[in-house]
Amino acid sequence: MSPPKRILVVGGGLIGIRHLQAVQAHPDCSLVGLADPDMTLAPDVKRFASMAEITEPVDGVIIATPTALHAEHGVYAAERGWHMLIEKPIAGDLPGAEALSHAVAKAGVGSLVGHHRRYHRSVQQLKELVADGAVGTPVCANLIWAMRKPDAYFEGNWRTAGGSPVMINLVHDIDILRFVIGEIATTTALRGKGLRGDTRIESGAIALAFESGATGTISFADTSPSPWGFEAATGENPNIGTTGQDMMWIMGTQGAVSYPSLTLWSGLDWSKPAESTPGAPEQDIKAPLDAQLDHFIDVMKGAPPLIDVADATRTLAAALQIEAQLTAQVEGAANARNAHA
Repeated sequence: MSPPKRILVVGGGLIGIRHLQAVQAHPDCSLVGLADPDMTLAPDVKRFASMAEITEPVDGVIIATPTALHAEHGVYAAERGWHMLIEKPIAGDLPGAEALSHAVAKAGVGSLVGHHRRYHRSVQQLKELVADGAVGTPVCANLIWAMRKPDAYFEGNWRTAGGSPVMINLVHDIDILRFVIGEIATTTALRGKGLRGDTRIESGAIALAFESGATGTISFADTSPSPWGFEAATGENPNIGTTGQDMMWIMGTQGAVSYPSLTLWSGLDWSKPAESTPGAPEQDIKAPLDAQLDHFIDVMKGAPPLIDVADATRTLAAALQIEAQLTAQVEGAANARNAHA
């Protein structure tokens, strides 16, 4: 048996503490400590104000700091020769993500990015169904993410001035579509009216063109209570009520499949109703965060990552393109109002 992997956690926010607890509970991990400038956090574990204070051996680091710091912290970890699991989005901008990708390649360390939804067994089943031709050649996909976020979610924090659901929520859905269908070639986004403020991005519609020739749409809103969305559909988030309602549909030349029920629809004769075959989604043996840690240990041993820095950069690029399109519409509307004032 190989010795436990020595893991450092960087960032003591909500997700960082969850990572820390997962490392503590894992029999094949040894917690080096928590690095965070707030020394009042997790006083029961070894504490460091920054990664620069670490003098003891580290096999891997879990970076769960604010997104704007991901690239800087990842580059530093690569220079120290540490394998890394870095939270998503991979960086705050493309130059940062590209710099991190270069640093990882130069250092020859393993990288894994925390798009943890790929670890849901039902998501992997969906990918397998599509790859095996269960619906034929994918033609189009539709996805809905809609919930009514409480107003307090945006009060007294960084979301007050922004809090767009694109980078908070839809980046996950974009990654799932890439994982299941393939690379996204182009995007076109339309913004809905801001209800909490004219300058906010709260709802809209997104059209996607995949390199394969398939197309897709995403309808989104953080102002509308609904049963449709990944969290509600799968019960992933204990803070969001579970509905079990399908929220993604993929249509191909031989049929269609809905997620998360994995119901298959078939029938080539348009004069007859399509026939449905109930799906059999498998339950996760472990929570995705725990399965991700298992995989990170394997990556440190040389296994190929489910999603590395370069892969996650492509998800980030699509999300940033959509965000930029929506932001341009906000700015255009503001300029038009000013011109008529």
